[in-house]
Amino acid sequence: MKKILTTVICSLVGINSMLMADTSRPKLVVGIVVDQLRTDYIEYLRHHFGERGFRLLMQKGAYFRDVDFASPHADAVNATATAMTGASPASNGITAREIYDRQSRRVKSPLLTTDAANKETYSPQTLLLSTLSDEIAIDGIGLGNILSIATDPQQAVLLAGHAGTSAVWLDNETGRWVSSSWYKEMPQPIALANRSSSPAAKLDTMKWEPVLKLEEYPGIPAQKKYYPFRHTFPTNDRDAFRRWSASPLANREITDIAIECLRQMKLGDRGDVTDMLGLAYTAAPFKYVKDGDYRLELQDTYLRLDRQLQRLFDAIDAGPGLGNTVIYLTSTGYYDDATTDDPKYRIPGGDFSKKRAVSLLNSMLTARYGNGNYVERFHGNQIYLDRHLIDAKRLDPSEVAAAARDFICKMSGVRAAYTEAEIMAGTSPRTAHIRQNTDVKNCGEIYVDFQPGWNICDDTSFPARTQPTRASAVSTPAFIFAPQTVPVTVNTPVDATCLAPTVTQILRIRSPNGAEGRPVILQPE
Repeated sequence: MKKILTTVICSLVGINSMLMADTSRPKLVVGIVVDQLRTDYIEYLRHHFGERGFRLLMQKGAYFRDVDFASPHADAVNATATAMTGASPASNGITAREIYDRQSRRVKSPLLTTDAANKETYSPQTLLLSTLSDEIAIDGIGLGNILSIATDPQQAVLLAGHAGTSAVWLDNETGRWVSSSWYKEMPQPIALANRSSSPAAKLDTMKWEPVLKLEEYPGIPAQKKYYPFRHTFPTNDRDAFRRWSASPLANREITDIAIECLRQMKLGDRGDVTDMLGLAYTAAPFKYVKDGDYRLELQDTYLRLDRQLQRLFDAIDAGPGLGNTVIYLTSTGYYDDATTDDPKYRIPGGDFSKKRAVSLLNSMLTARYGNGNYVERFHGNQIYLDRHLIDAKRLDPSEVAAAARDFICKMSGVRAAYTEAEIMAGTSPRTAHIRQNTDVKNCGEIYVDFQPGWNICDDTSFPARTQPTRASAVSTPAFIFAPQTVPVTVNTPVDATCLAPTVTQILRIRSPNGAEGRPVILQPE
């Protein structure tokens, strides 16, 4: 027994010696996901940025100007999953921020699971593939710190992965930073922040006002330059923390905590162990503006985000050093600027009621196949039929689905509809595109393509939610900054599934186990 222990100890000493001998390995990986970051806004505001934020990434790193997430319904959650796994939502299992769970018959977060104590918590159990952070943890035989910080719980979990040591997010009810039983203890710097300087402790004192004089913002229409905006977040507002999370003030708070973790936990400065810090920022339009025009707030968000990146990069340089760090920053591949246009402009459109659509579809199916509630749920773009009822009536599921598709196609506001079988076959470019975002194990029988310009009202549950439809695409960027990587600007479109494998190639470790894209060659020959 003593000989076995001696052999194991000697082996570990040998492994540690080899790691210490390799001075070329990065000490820190920083993965940053910025929701709805746009290439045109970065380039438009470039001359208003400092030297060590976005400009540093653009001038000293690999700058991908057009990253394609190949998803008809990208959001912050499924895009983060793609960025971390290198795989499409259909493969990694995270298809949307909210999904309809057929087993429980309710809409839920895909990463909301049940722990050993039968308590609901967020965890990566439903994420089917390994992530960039997982591969870093495995390569470092579990010695590295893998920490993520986000206002959104699902983004925090996805950034930390299955093997992460800590994932921290904001509780929108209490305004405090929380975690999950899946991970280890709360990091000490964040626990201290919860006691004295959590968002809950200072929300009433926070305000968001322009960081520049109004005349210094480029391209703003005259009517926006008369009065500066001012957003406050009173705690008597039940949505105060959600509104705060959607503002650039949340970006500043995340940076504050990240810097404290870098300093106190010595991330990237613990011998030759490689640590990872994952952060989720926002550059999304602030939908809480009073006049529906958020262009001024959006520019201010970018300017403030650039300053937070500078603070973060300076803190890294003061710690492990930028020369020992790989920085990976990506957008989420979409931009949600859909608003309802004033009727005076006479833009074609209308209101689509899901409740009315379900009622009409049920009436048609009842007339054809007999009494019953055939539609179980209309969630997002998918109609879920009651499979148990169809089986009980011994009906052909494909025939019922085709009849439902043909009927729904005739409704005003519907551009097209497809059955599950048509999507899985992917015989047209559109169905092949939808297939990338479809979970074959939990999808609906009908997919509905809505007409742009229409307002889709989900009034099947309370409170009703209305979402204007818009189909315009934008270019979204990504950056990779790493030692020994030559600066390059990539103008051709790059598939988002290539990003994680490119980072692992720089690190000289395995790609995530389901990565679909090939790494982009960035190293000098």
